[in-house]
Amino acid sequence: MNIAEMLRGVATLSWVVALAVIALAVVRATRGRSFKAAGGIVIGAVVAALLLTTVSAGLVFIQPEERGVVISAVAPEGYRTTALTPGLHWVIPFAETVIVYPISKQTYTMSIAPLEGEVQGDDSVAARTADGQEVRIDASVIFSIDPERVIDVHIAWQDRYANDLVRPLSRGIIRDAASQYGVEEIISSKRSELNEGIRSTLSATLQDNGLILSDFVLRNITFTEEYAASVEQKQIAEQLAQQAAFIVDQKRQEAEQARQVAQGKADAEVIAAEARAKARLIEAEAEAKALELISAALRDNPEVLTFEYIQKLSPGIQVMLIPADNPFLLPLPELQGSGGSVVPIPTPEATP
Repeated sequence: MNIAEMLRGVATLSWVVALAVIALAVVRATRGRSFKAAGGIVIGAVVAALLLTTVSAGLVFIQPEERGVVISAVAPEGYRTTALTPGLHWVIPFAETVIVYPISKQTYTMSIAPLEGEVQGDDSVAARTADGQEVRIDASVIFSIDPERVIDVHIAWQDRYANDLVRPLSRGIIRDAASQYGVEEIISSKRSELNEGIRSTLSATLQDNGLILSDFVLRNITFTEEYAASVEQKQIAEQLAQQAAFIVDQKRQEAEQARQVAQGKADAEVIAAEARAKARLIEAEAEAKALELISAALRDNPEVLTFEYIQKLSPGIQVMLIPADNPFLLPLPELQGSGGSVVPIPTPEATP
């Protein structure tokens, strides 16, 4: 509670006391009793009430979020040219009055929802797009009174600035802006541009009338039932087309994957065949090289073949049969020295 309100309360209490004393004096007088002190009390209470009422009428306290316009009976213009700023101020009692205006942010909402907007019921903005479609737009205007132009707002609009200025200006600008775009643009690619265009135009217009636009909110855009149904059908068709394209792409990928698998198998078989061929070639080259080396060894050392042949014989052999008409293939001193014998095998004569 500020000082001005407190003084008004005390002044009201003084008037109540004065009236109560007067009433009490009248009651006692009707009963034949005197109330000698009543006159002094009444006079004192009335004087105090008048004094307090006068003082409280001259004191005005302005809150930080307010500005005061002084209507003056003594000023040539009928008002003070400077608005009252936050704090305690003195005005001429009974000759000047103060009208307080808020400078804090205010919101004016126009919505299709019955209980959301400033006006009960459907208060959305009906607009027609460039391609002739009807849309309904929900919007909120966040604004405040310019502290430096409170007096101008009072002179032009008084307390009607919200309903008589903000509302009609906003609705007209929204309709004009919506008519510049097609319905598809409003709901998709151009929505941000639409919002910014409305905000820019509305800000300049409100500023000319002493108001500051803090923000413009394009809340929602709705369409007629017929257009909404056509949009839904279009979306369904697009989704089906996308699904079909996805299936085709999936089949293409599966076919490509199968081709790559087959190609991989074919490549693997080719590589394996090449590896086997190379292995056989290497093996053949090794065998040829070995045979070449063996041939060279036998050519230079024929005894090696005899030695290898003996090595293959059983250690316990005592008799060897050889053809009678052939020379000894092997000199076998060891066999002869160990008691063995070599028996020549007669060759059958040829039959004439």
